[in-house]
Amino acid sequence: MSELSQAVSRNSLLLAGFAVLTALLVAGTFLGTEDRIAKALREAEEKALLEIVPRERHDNAMLDDRIALPHGDPLLGIEETVDLYLARRNGVAEAVLVPAVAPDGYSGAIELIVGVNRDGSVAGVRVVAHRETPGLGDAVNHRKSDWIETLRGKSLGNPQRDRWTVRRDGGAFDQFTGATITPRAVVKATARVLEYVDANHQAIFDTRLPGQEVTGP
Repeated sequence: MSELSQAVSRNSLLLAGFAVLTALLVAGTFLGTEDRIAKALREAEEKALLEIVPRERHDNAMLDDRIALPHGDPLLGIEETVDLYLARRNGVAEAVLVPAVAPDGYSGAIELIVGVNRDGSVAGVRVVAHRETPGLGDAVNHRKSDWIETLRGKSLGNPQRDRWTVRRDGGAFDQFTGATITPRAVVKATARVLEYVDANHQAIFDTRLPGQEVTGP
């Protein structure tokens, strides 16, 4: 074999070895960080749920206690398959957290999570994604204002269903200064979630974990 051929062979082997080493390093880095990324994502999701149903109200891991949501329910406005999350104490479901979409925001769809207590009242609401106007419609974000907290504790009977809109429409809820469409959309979407939970109350709140001992009613 000529010196040129030997040199080419050596270089090819070196390049191949370098490629394998790089691939191993990349794979090792990915595997090393994958668990940390998954853990951070889970912690962020759990934090969002705990803003609606605080830890002292339940003793289960809500992220692991799910009910598959039927595809495309019109009350919730969600086309893809998602899960409901249950908050339990002593095995009894005390609240459910329901993803929903308000399709009629000023700048498009507004994605929500609505917590509903066993008695049908709102445990809390959080907007998780929106494209509303900064300084106006973005007041639905709890980091921008406390308006979203006005929904907490309300139910289909408090106020009556026909008053689940903003005051400008004859409803019971304040709108924002200079912005009516966004709060109207969130209020109406929250009411639709309450209707969904009311219609499926037994199926949701009577759900038990396999082998779970129930000490409540």
